[in-house]
Amino acid sequence: MPTSRVSAQQLPEAVPATPAEYQQTYDRLLKAIEAIPIFDNHGHPGFADDSNVDAMVSPPDASAAFRLRAENPELIAASKALFGYPFDDNSPEHLQWLAKKKAQLKQEEKGYQYFDTLLDELNIEQAVANRVELGTYLSPKRFLWVFFVDSLLFPFNNHALIARNGDLAVFIPLQEKKLKNELSQEKLQQPPATLDDYLRFATRLLEDNKQHCGVGIKFEIAYFRPLHFDDPPKQTAETTYAKYRNGGTPSEAEYKDFQDYLFRYLISEAGRLHLPVQIHSAVGIGDYYSVSNGTALQLENVLRDPRYSSTTFVLLHGGYPFQEQAIWLTTRKNVYLDSSLMGLYLYPADLKNVLRHWLLLFPDKVVFGSDAFPFSEAVGAEESYWIAVRSARVALAAALTEMLLNHEVTNDQALAFAHGYLHDNAARLYAK
Repeated sequence: MPTSRVSAQQLPEAVPATPAEYQQTYDRLLKAIEAIPIFDNHGHPGFADDSNVDAMVSPPDASAAFRLRAENPELIAASKALFGYPFDDNSPEHLQWLAKKKAQLKQEEKGYQYFDTLLDELNIEQAVANRVELGTYLSPKRFLWVFFVDSLLFPFNNHALIARNGDLAVFIPLQEKKLKNELSQEKLQQPPATLDDYLRFATRLLEDNKQHCGVGIKFEIAYFRPLHFDDPPKQTAETTYAKYRNGGTPSEAEYKDFQDYLFRYLISEAGRLHLPVQIHSAVGIGDYYSVSNGTALQLENVLRDPRYSSTTFVLLHGGYPFQEQAIWLTTRKNVYLDSSLMGLYLYPADLKNVLRHWLLLFPDKVVFGSDAFPFSEAVGAEESYWIAVRSARVALAAALTEMLLNHEVTNDQALAFAHGYLHDNAARLYAK
């Protein structure tokens, strides 16, 4: 059989660029990148006093990465750009000026205007809002609602889980409260009598939330247990449900089997309803979050299961810090990675390397996400949007500059990668 041989002389030679060549290419690409409207795959927009921003809260005294602390000097640039901050430091008394300025704008910019203006400032066309409910001050034209479903996995007595560690003592009661509200939403006072009825309740909840503009479902389950889900038979889940629906405490193995079955049921229903499934798959807050149990690789047996071929999976935060391995999960046609959180933790110099690796492998399977969140008065959703967007645009320009100068891609391909990552890939995921 004839073979094709390419000599070394035929391959493009990566000649080191001069500083002037690099800067000229980078400046040209950054200008083009800044003009691309963003489709933000993941964030928690809202004000700090809004309990619907997330289905969980941070445990007391949780550690924060440096970029999310008030002393991060980048926040001065963010505050100047967004609010006309007149100071060159972030001292406590000057942060009071910022708090008053935000309060003033909230009073002046009624309804959707405050956050719509923020998106306009940052050239964000649309943003996915991971929230308990979308809320009255976020425009459904600009913000797409992805709703949490973890609460459905906790219908039994959870005292043993609450006693396990301080993080779960904060997280579990919020899931119990949320499940109670969801039962009420479907006109139920308590979990139904049988597992089949509970599954019908879960399906109605997904269908109703979709009717109320929901475009996807979200799991934060890695905060509660490992991301590996076995495949127990329905009879096992039925036995556990019948045994503990009215009281008693399931064993760890019994609860896991029930959750494994229900998780698989929910992702199957999401596929039927054309709701993409977002899954937290990276580092997390709290003293007891297990990075190894929460890695995206734990999900491989589910992601490669042919029964879920019609379900679209979006692995939030790209599996960080195992993003180099997680990208290979996207060889499955229905699996995507987003870069949210990394744009807040990693500076552009490091994020550039992540994007370069991802885009040179599977450029059509990665999407931008901000993970914007009202972390504090100094680092609100506004500032975290700014940091994440700026990090991504700068890192992307640097990554594409290297690709072009190394003759790895053409100029048209580089721009196509930029449009895909910042906008087009995510926009296709949620197209109705």
